[in-house]
Formats: sequence, C-alpha cells, structure tokens
Amino acid sequence: MKRLIALAILGSLAGGAIFSARAAEPAAAATGFRAEFTAEVDSVGKKLVDLANAMPEAKYGWRPAPGIRSVSEVYVHVAGANYLLPSFMGVKVPEGISRDMEKTVTDKAKVIETLKKSLENLKSMAANVSDADLDKKVKFFGREMTERALMMVMLNHMHEHLGQSIAYARTNGVAPPWSEGEAPPKPAAKS
Repeated sequence: MKRLIALAILGSLAGGAIFSARAAEPAAAATGFRAEFTAEVDSVGKKLVDLANAMPEAKYGWRPAPGIRSVSEVYVHVAGANYLLPSFMGVKVPEGISRDMEKTVTDKAKVIETLKKSLENLKSMAANVSDADLDKKVKFFGREMTERALMMVMLNHMHEHLGQSIAYARTNGVAPPWSEGEAPPKPAAKS
C-alpha cells in the first residue's frame, strides 16, 4: 500500500512538473499572413536598426540636398509611420508620437530607441488583429483597402526607406552591416 501511495505521489508530482513546463512554454506562434508580416517586420526592422547603429552620429544630420530628409529624419519618419499607419485600423497612437518628431528626435540613441519601439508596435498590432479582420475594409487617405493590404503598405514603406537609408549610408562611406565582407560585384564582360 505504501508503494502504491508513493507511486501516486510521484506520478502526481511528475504530472505537475510536465504541466508546469507546458504552461511556461510560449503560446503557439501566429500562422498565415500575420506570421509572415511579423517575420518581415523583424527582417526589415533588424536591417534598419543595424544600419542606424552603423551610421556615425555625426552623420545623423546629413542630407543629400536642402529640403530632403536627413539620416535621422528618415529613421524617425519610418518610426512615425509605424504608429500612424496602424491607426487607420483603429490602433491608438501613443502619446508623444507626432509628425514633428522628425525635427525634434535627432539624438542617435533616441532615434534608434524610437525606431525599435515602433517595430514592436507593428508586431503588437499584427498579434492583435484577427484573421477575419484582415479582410475588413478601411479608409486610407481616402482610398478603400483591406487591413491586409494596409499591412502590406506598412512593409513597403519600411523597405522603401531601407533602400533610401542604404543609399545615404553608402554615400557616407558606410556599408550595410549585413553586406560587409561580401565581394563587390564583378563588372560585366564586354562583348
């Protein structure tokens, strides 16, 4: 009888440990479009943040011509859009986020912090939108589109400004960190 009680106690302890371990595991990752969106935010976001870190702070005020966004203004513009664009889907814009951020947030550390937080905002939005809502229509600057299409606009916007930031960096002698060590392309053979 003592053995039976000991086995029962041991079994309940082992079962409890297994249950506790499962409870500590993160919830299953999103699948489908929302998972793909989040993965792409992580990918383009990492490149934007890595490039922002690689640019010397002294170059954050550099701009290619008068009236064109500076290095810091481009990164803060991306961050601002990462809050503004989800607002068309009903996501509340946090206090302190405004269009004039591009002119007021210029310190490298603050620019990068603002950019990182904006990327988390996009991932939170994706985690909280339902698959059914992806087909819901929203108005975007007078144009009707689905929430899914608007999320594609968000990704396109970040990629557009990643390209701009790469051009800014290379113009200032900074190679994108993910491309360092790559051999330059060979010139095409003349025919």
